[in-house]
Amino acid sequence: MRPVNVAVVYYSATGTVHTLARAVAEGAEKAGATVRLRKVAETAPAEAVGARPEWARHLEDTADVAEAAHGDLEWADAVLLGTPTRFGNPAGQLRTFLDTTGPLWFQGKLADKVYSAFTASNTAHGGQESTLLALANTFSHWGGVIVPPGYTDPVQFRSGNPYGTSHVTGDGPPGEVVLDAARHQARRVVDTAASLLAGRAARGL
Repeated sequence: MRPVNVAVVYYSATGTVHTLARAVAEGAEKAGATVRLRKVAETAPAEAVGARPEWARHLEDTADVAEAAHGDLEWADAVLLGTPTRFGNPAGQLRTFLDTTGPLWFQGKLADKVYSAFTASNTAHGGQESTLLALANTFSHWGGVIVPPGYTDPVQFRSGNPYGTSHVTGDGPPGEVVLDAARHQARRVVDTAASLLAGRAARGL
């Protein structure tokens, strides 16, 4: 059976979610998947980006990361979405990209894939869970198979979020516990997608 195709699609303003996305991609690759790491386009005005040096710097540092396209979602067997939380919801940049996927949804091209999500917020109760659950609403409309990390690995009892990997940016850069949680989440997604592929192959689908 061919490897699982995984698209890691994320938005990151200053680099935290980008760091998580890289750990997710690493975990998926180590689980045997073929991975595409993709950022969504920056839609904030230049003056807003320029007003925060770390935002402008991150944009420059990730200039070589390809931007997400509909073809990445079509290609994937599993998709992991990453976003900072914005008032308890996904960032507008990610939502803008998701809001363009109507034609794929209408054609059924987003159904029956595995989906999961990860996030970061500035404070410990800054809307991490509501952001991940908001993305689950989108996955449900797409007809996806939602795979959260749950408490399926010892690292989850240390990282503490069964809905998806999350990090408090006010505590500094993501440490090894959070990065290990991201890798575990990716492995779980790949394993589930592989099982679905195997089942469909056995049924001749």
